[in-house]
Amino acid sequence: MQVLENNYTRKTGEIDIVAIDNGDLVFFEVRARRNTRFASAAESIDRRKQTRILQTAQLFLQSHKQWAHMPCRFDVLTFEPRQSHAESTIRWIRAAFTT
Repeated sequence: MQVLENNYTRKTGEIDIVAIDNGDLVFFEVRARRNTRFASAAESIDRRKQTRILQTAQLFLQSHKQWAHMPCRFDVLTFEPRQSHAESTIRWIRAAFTT
């Protein structure tokens, strides 16, 4: 995987990581939770957040035309606490949502 950008920010929002993975342009949302009482890290990426990510990805593609022809994917990396451990469980959700 080749990372192209970290924390790509525009008026529409932020994309945590933009990378190329096996010919796909991947837009990553990274989420962490200390407590999952209300919602998991993945569940916190609601339709509104997805829309903001999609709009920001469109701006990225408009300003980086060299990657505009590539298939796009929206992945999520989550860091969730284990019940009885101090360290977090890392989960990579490929193609977590689509346009």
